[in-house]
Amino acid sequence: MLSRQVLKPKHLEKEGSFVKAKEEFRKQLQYPWLWYSDFPSLASDVPYFQCDSDLRAFSPEGMHLVVCVHGLDGNSADLRLVRTYLELGLPTVNFEFLMSERNQGETFDDFDTMTDRLVSEVSYYIEVYGLKPVKISFIGHSLGNIIIRSALTRPEMKPYLSKLHTFLSLSGPHLGTLYNSSGLVNMGMWFMQKWKKSGSLLQLSMKDSSDLRQTFLYKLSQKSGLEYFRNILLFGSSQDRYVPLHSARIELCKPALKDTSLQGVVYREMVTNLMQPIIQNPDIALLRYDVHHALPSSANSLIGRAAHIAVLDSELFIEKFLAVCGLRFFT
Repeated sequence: MLSRQVLKPKHLEKEGSFVKAKEEFRKQLQYPWLWYSDFPSLASDVPYFQCDSDLRAFSPEGMHLVVCVHGLDGNSADLRLVRTYLELGLPTVNFEFLMSERNQGETFDDFDTMTDRLVSEVSYYIEVYGLKPVKISFIGHSLGNIIIRSALTRPEMKPYLSKLHTFLSLSGPHLGTLYNSSGLVNMGMWFMQKWKKSGSLLQLSMKDSSDLRQTFLYKLSQKSGLEYFRNILLFGSSQDRYVPLHSARIELCKPALKDTSLQGVVYREMVTNLMQPIIQNPDIALLRYDVHHALPSSANSLIGRAAHIAVLDSELFIEKFLAVCGLRFFT
């Protein structure tokens, strides 16, 4: 008996494998979300290195200041990959980057102290270098996002509020660490807070006051800030055990909805305080993302740390996000 074998080109075999793997992954998640890979027209049509010379200084759009703020125990180089791919993807945009370093080694201090440092750093940078930005965007990782939001409430930042453009929040604990499902991480955070006498970790757990409505995070939720941005991008990951997905995406979670105690009431109020001014403004683009990383089996993956820092050191994630949909929020 003769049989005929039809050989497919390798690129078609790979494409078929990808589609099959994607559909299997979609079934596992059981979430009715949209997938960017289903809409190829959404991909950016701006290639890297699209011009032969650096035309940024002559951009008719004017200067775009981007302030990058690292997270707990981080440093000014943490967000270097985001900066690199923004510059590669948008070579004609007149970017000026401030890679915040004033809080390096001091992120266990309380948020008011760290806010003072960031506000001073931004004001000093703009004044000393004589910058006249027409747009100002902020990119934060982890608790750096809380520092950013707190800074926007200060009177020194008032002259810049009308220039706010995009807020890119990577794993930001906007609602603190309430309803974190990882007991191991909660215990570790408690130990770290006691050992370091950390004001920031105490505030993130909302234990800085016996009255939940007097805690730093609750009072911050009552202040204006996010609604000044034209674009708000909230990234979280269900693989991240350090920052709960609902906290990173500023949304309700099932445990909070079922919680009839004061904590549940306060949590729901915080979500309303943060989201209502944004929802009421139709000109604000709000996008929430849940990122799933291909992580190797390790202790860091088990405790959720790997996913928490993958948004910083995964070139695949950063490049694909910016190339597919992110660049348009910085033009």
